[in-house]
Amino acid sequence: DFSSNESWIILSAIEQSIKRKIEAVGIPLKEWNIKINYGIKTGFNDAFIVSTEKREEILSNCIDEDERERTAEIIRPILRGRDIKRYGYNWADLWLINTHNGVKGAIPRIDVNDYPAIKQHLDYYWDSIAVRADKGDTPYNLRNCAYLEDFNKPMIVWLELSNEPKFTLAKNVVPLNTVFFFTGDQIVHLLGLLNSKLITWYFKNCIGTTSGVGTNRWLKYTIEQIPMIPYNEKIELLTNKLISPSCEDATTHIIESDLLSEICDSYGLSEEEKKYIIFGGF
Repeated sequence: DFSSNESWIILSAIEQSIKRKIEAVGIPLKEWNIKINYGIKTGFNDAFIVSTEKREEILSNCIDEDERERTAEIIRPILRGRDIKRYGYNWADLWLINTHNGVKGAIPRIDVNDYPAIKQHLDYYWDSIAVRADKGDTPYNLRNCAYLEDFNKPMIVWLELSNEPKFTLAKNVVPLNTVFFFTGDQIVHLLGLLNSKLITWYFKNCIGTTSGVGTNRWLKYTIEQIPMIPYNEKIELLTNKLISPSCEDATTHIIESDLLSEICDSYGLSEEEKKYIIFGGF
């Protein structure tokens, strides 16, 4: 019956059963206590994103230790989409000059006159930063960002275009606008689910969209639809092992296998359905 405007998919009998079980048990991510956003837009990356070497140069130009400390506080590590891996990321030694525009009634706007070394650096790019669309109250400021405080919280980050799920935990970094992220409750539990084969199968076959050339688009409105099982202590425990710096490659496969089995069981999959997912039936 194609009388409604809802999208439709073609699935085999076993796939239909798996889909029904996921949706019967899971709670859509949008109903969890989380907030999904995208990262910072600078309007002109050449000015606001700097290397470690340039950061040190800016700090060395500070007139005293007080300015140096204040300046260091607003030059934050930045994370790009290409840096993100599954359960980890390779930071590229890049920093954001976070001359933010503040949050009304909560955080004051950065006044660049209080940061002479940063002003000197940005003045070099004045002709470009002055005419950019994405700017704050002054050309020195970044555009308004209502969720500025979320950059100080633990978050799950991922890039939009990827054939496979690449979700990881991050903290004290500022995502660039090519990165989606969310903060909130039980994010380690959710991280294990999002990187799992079962949720990957559901996303690709039931709700996901592609770029038009085959690459999956892990967009906010599709991610929000994924039915997530309620908090499971064992899932959190196994996921914590995977994100631990001490986790070795030799044990990763074993831990992931245990994690996938626990996730499939939690959604109520039969042994036949588990094998279908585990051995890549999709």
